[in-house]
Parts: sequence; structure tokens; C-alpha cells
Amino acid sequence: MIIGDMTANADALQGATRLDDWGVLRASGADTLSFLNGQLTQQLATLPEGDARLAGYCSAKGRLLASFVLWRAGADEVLLASSADLLASTAKRLSMFVLRAKCRIEAAAATWMPWGLVGNDARRWLQASADEAPWQARRVGGGWAISLPVSMGMARWLWVAAPDASPPPLPLLASENWRALEAASGIPRIVAATVDQFVPQMVNLELVGGVNFQKGCYPGQEVVARSQYRGTLKRRMVLFECDAAASPGQEIFHSADPDQPAGLVVNAGRPVGAAAFVLAEVKLAALTGGTLHLGAVKGPILQRVALPYAVAEAEAT
Repeated sequence: MIIGDMTANADALQGATRLDDWGVLRASGADTLSFLNGQLTQQLATLPEGDARLAGYCSAKGRLLASFVLWRAGADEVLLASSADLLASTAKRLSMFVLRAKCRIEAAAATWMPWGLVGNDARRWLQASADEAPWQARRVGGGWAISLPVSMGMARWLWVAAPDASPPPLPLLASENWRALEAASGIPRIVAATVDQFVPQMVNLELVGGVNFQKGCYPGQEVVARSQYRGTLKRRMVLFECDAAASPGQEIFHSADPDQPAGLVVNAGRPVGAAAFVLAEVKLAALTGGTLHLGAVKGPILQRVALPYAVAEAEAT
């Protein structure tokens, strides 16, 4: 689905960009899968090689401290792509709970650098098929290529390679265009500005496959399960367009309540020559009337657009 003004600029959404705001953690050791399974929202105990998955890392209160795209890179190795500004703190916190488990958690900036690849030229370079399903991890070009869900009609991959690897022979993709695709995909990425702000359901993590409700315990599991089964959720993540650039952690205000924020920006990107796409967590009650504004009640107006997946009607109105 192409939204807004980007229909005329589809070519600008294709190419490759180095993702300086992403980074990679490496978990290794004989107990890696069992350890991560006990820490994250995703079922990882039987993660097969070749599969990538979304996952969240929560506090004891069920609030997200980080989110990951992760995949099994070997028998006893898992790579976890996350926001670069959270790598050090997340590695330190996870390492505190390793105890006697045979698992080492470390930032892998010296080994792996993420790139974002988009479009048909990227598909040909990766030798990927047109019907390739999302969340597949394959060895390509000396690195790993992880297929991501289509966004705005564009096929996307996260390609993780050595920092000194040659750039893919693709057109340069503006980093803001990648971030716009990221926001329009409806898949949240927790950054330093949004740490400890959201229960996973507030940012639709369970709707995009990032939470497994049949697995065993992990930090915050009781809070996450209660939010799911007791129907107490009063906030959800929504996609907007806006004529101004937005930043994660920026507050959103409702026209009827200038003193109390109605939501928070999760991710955003403003494509060159187009409106910004703003993925934001908001009060469900704020969606029923009035207008929503970025930064202040008199700030730029936010126009709601459709997410690429369904949200329950009772929560969407």
C-alpha cells in the first residue's frame, strides 16, 4: 500500500542505506536459547536456523525496555538487532541475569553493521524470490539478510554485514525514507526516548507477532498477560501523517485537553518531499472526536491513516 504523496515518489523508496541508529547484540553459549526464552516475550526455546522473529524485553512492570529483530546464527548463537542507543544498557541488564547459564551477551558493533535494503534491485542483489515470506534469515553477501514485512508496497530487508563490507551496488536510500517505511509498517522499535513507556500491547507488538502467550515466564509476563485477557487496554498504536517532522518520545495532545498528553510518538520518518509518517501510541478515547496535534495543542495536526494490519474494532474506534 502506498500512502499519501509517496505514490509519485516510489523510486525514492528503493535502494540501500546504512542504519546508524540500529545495532546488533550477540548472544552465544550452550544455554543461549533457553536463557533468552526466559527473558523475552517471544518463544525461542526451539528457534530454528533460518527463522527470524520479533521480540520485546520488558521490565518487571511489563514495560518495554527494548525490542528486537532476532535470528539464530548458529547452533549456540543468536543475533539481536535493536536500536543502537540501547545496546550497551540492554547488554548490561541481560548479563545481570545470566548467573550460571552458559550464555554471553555482548554488543557486536565491531562485527556486525545493519543496512536497510528496499525494492526490486535489492531483491535481485539478494537473489530473493518475489514471494519470499517475511521473517526469514539467510546468509547473503558475507552477512545475514532478514526479510521484513512489505511497507507502502515495498519489499524490505535488514542486511547485517561486517562494518567494512562493501556497500550493496544499489542506489543510495535516504535514511528518512527508510524511517518512513519503518513507521508505515506499523512495527514498533523501542529507542532510548521511549524506554519503559509501553506495555507491548500499547504498541501492537502482539499483533505483529512479537509476543507469544503460550510460552513460559519472562520479566513482566503477568502484566502483559493481564493486559491481554482482562480487556483493560486503553491505549493503542496508530499511524498518522503530519506536515511536520516528528521524533520518538515527542508528546501528542488532543484539542479538548491542552494540558494532558494524549499519546507519545513511537517511530517516525519524513520522506523527501512528502508528509511525515508518525507511528504513535495514543489513548483510545482520543480517537473518537476532536483533533490530535504534535508537540502541543496548537502544534501540527495529525491525520490518521490505515495500519497495514487489523486492530479489533472495539479498540480502533
